[in-house]
Amino acid sequence: MTALGPRLVVAGTRSGAGKTTVATGLMAAFRQQGWQVASAKVGPDFIDPGYHSVATGRPARNLDPWMCGMELMGPLAARAAAGADVLVVEGVMGLFDGAADGTPASTAEVAKCLDAPVVLVVDTASLSQSVAALVHGYRTWDPAVRVAGVILNLVGSDNHEAMLRAALADAGVAVYGALRRDDAMRWRSRHLGLQPVVEDPHGVREALDRLAAAIASSCDLESLVRLARSAPPLPATTPPRPRRVVVDDAMPRLAVASGPAFSFSYPDNLEALGAAGAEVVTFDPCIDPGLPAGTSAVLAGGGFPELYAEVLASNEPMLRAVAAHHRRGGVIWAECGGLLWLTRSLDGATMAGVVDADATMGGGRVLGYRSATTTRSSPLGPAGTQLRGHEFHYSATDPDGDALVLAGRHGVTTGGFASPHLLASYLHLHLAAYPSIAEAFVSAAARSPLAVPASTGRGAR
Repeated sequence: MTALGPRLVVAGTRSGAGKTTVATGLMAAFRQQGWQVASAKVGPDFIDPGYHSVATGRPARNLDPWMCGMELMGPLAARAAAGADVLVVEGVMGLFDGAADGTPASTAEVAKCLDAPVVLVVDTASLSQSVAALVHGYRTWDPAVRVAGVILNLVGSDNHEAMLRAALADAGVAVYGALRRDDAMRWRSRHLGLQPVVEDPHGVREALDRLAAAIASSCDLESLVRLARSAPPLPATTPPRPRRVVVDDAMPRLAVASGPAFSFSYPDNLEALGAAGAEVVTFDPCIDPGLPAGTSAVLAGGGFPELYAEVLASNEPMLRAVAAHHRRGGVIWAECGGLLWLTRSLDGATMAGVVDADATMGGGRVLGYRSATTTRSSPLGPAGTQLRGHEFHYSATDPDGDALVLAGRHGVTTGGFASPHLLASYLHLHLAAYPSIAEAFVSAAARSPLAVPASTGRGAR
């Protein structure tokens, strides 16, 4: 049994970059003041947690009650906060926005589960006295959600700030800070959200330094830490861990795609696979000439392979190595961007050809939670395995595949490709809720004909 200590939730009145800017800036500012800061993100996000990690110097975690269950929010938050002075949780979308099917998944519901005070980020452009009515609505919609105060964002001037503060003072709302409109604080974005940190880590660090300084000069950090400390200690059990399914002498080497084209992976997933007995190593499909020596399984997660299609296509030795890995019975699990890399082509650029399909960008956004059932055996389990995951993409494959039956808000579809040593689909999973999936995948890797004993002294290439 562990305990969850000082914590606060930074939520928005709506979806947008303002909430992420303020939440990440607070993390960086707290750290600059000497506090050990931990972070978490509500929902199925990969990009925002990358910014969190730069701000805090720690792995960022995700709190997704739809995929993992509300009962795991406390344990996962405690795992995120271990050894830290304060946990800052960034919300998803607006405070009360969540899953379309009514499953508890909103920032408000997570805040209640964690018994954490909420700081509401209000984008105040074109607002004056109406800000009080807006905040009043958020504070009273669900009295069980403790909206403790606000940080004003996009404030236009001293006079504008004075009007906003006066309106909120009349409503009895605490104001913890006010941030001016500043184009220097605007981060680059693209079709899936912010630009990933991996594409410009130096630039992101510089931007966070500027943001932390702006937050420190315009927000009451000491009061925010006191607010976080007002959250009562919350007992939390340890999240479930996979059983170790292989011994060290048979430890399979799991090669995880990384680099600018494949930066989407949950730390909890990699830790679960390691706990099940895999040796986790990384490689960059853009520049490495082959898989790490001794690889028995490949995990290719999401990212932006479409932006690097020509680079990936030009790395012919790597494409041949992945195709040979598959042909020789090596295990592969690919999610979203990893699926695109395994197809025959991506917008005409040659890919690995492991999956008998072609991928194209465009055709509209596909976004949402999915309940999935596998139709055939794969490294994740036998046919009929039940999964809960998330999709977010602007691409399509032809054909779609039929390895998964996927149920979402718009009905039931099929998609993905599978064999006993392959699963490639658009579905992202969070393994904190699925220790059995980690066990199955590592077991498949250990049984691969490419698996070699750790005692052979194979080193990474």
